[in-house]
Amino acid sequence: MTRQMTRENVADILCIGAQRSMTSWLHHVLAAHPETSPFPNFNPVTSTSKEAHFWDWNRHRGIDWYRRLMRPWNDAHKTLDFTPEYAFLTAQKIAECKSLNPSAKVIYILRDPMARAMSALRMHTLWAIGGDAPENTRITYDTAFTDRCRNARLWQHAAYCDNIYRWRAAYPDMLILNFEELRADPVAGAEQVMDFCGLNSATLEDEQRADLKDRAQQVIWKTPAFPFHPDCLHFLSGMTDGESARLNRDFGFQFSETQGLLEAAA
Repeated sequence: MTRQMTRENVADILCIGAQRSMTSWLHHVLAAHPETSPFPNFNPVTSTSKEAHFWDWNRHRGIDWYRRLMRPWNDAHKTLDFTPEYAFLTAQKIAECKSLNPSAKVIYILRDPMARAMSALRMHTLWAIGGDAPENTRITYDTAFTDRCRNARLWQHAAYCDNIYRWRAAYPDMLILNFEELRADPVAGAEQVMDFCGLNSATLEDEQRADLKDRAQQVIWKTPAFPFHPDCLHFLSGMTDGESARLNRDFGFQFSETQGLLEAAA
């Protein structure tokens, strides 16, 4: 007999990015909590058990497909969908998301826009090279670089303020975190997120608490630190400086990850 689908939300916890800003780390931490249920890994339809990609890759499969994918074995458990590409969904798709997930908790981790772009390009460069990269790999300003900028969707991922305004219109309590603060104190950051998501940490057994603390201090997806030619850095700086200033003006966000980078590369 098929169970009736009576859950209020399809996805209880939505992390919308930013890409290369510890979203895999956060999923790794929350997935270990006994009150959550990640969906099965159906890669490449999904991206492992982290990114369902319903609103971009899989919308054509229908809402019932998404419900079946996300449905936990225990309806009391909270479901997780951590897809960074959701950050730049249109207002119409966000409204559709709200209709399926009316009380979902939405999380957005912001990273220095230039540093995030550099990390994304390193990831795309690694994918292009395949396997182990030569020790002398350097990212240079050429056609391959500009192609990777487009493929990495740097402009959409970097449009933090516009993304925030669209999502906050539907989810005014959205939690916005600073990547640098998370990296400095991941255990405190994990506790803040669990509290926001209504995940009970007070009743965890000692072994579960130790596992969560261990996961909170792990690095999940680290890319090689390929150096950039100064021309690439100037290009990325020009692309992201305006968004950094707007983030500071509109939301008080300040980043230090790439301070002095251009001077050091000169």
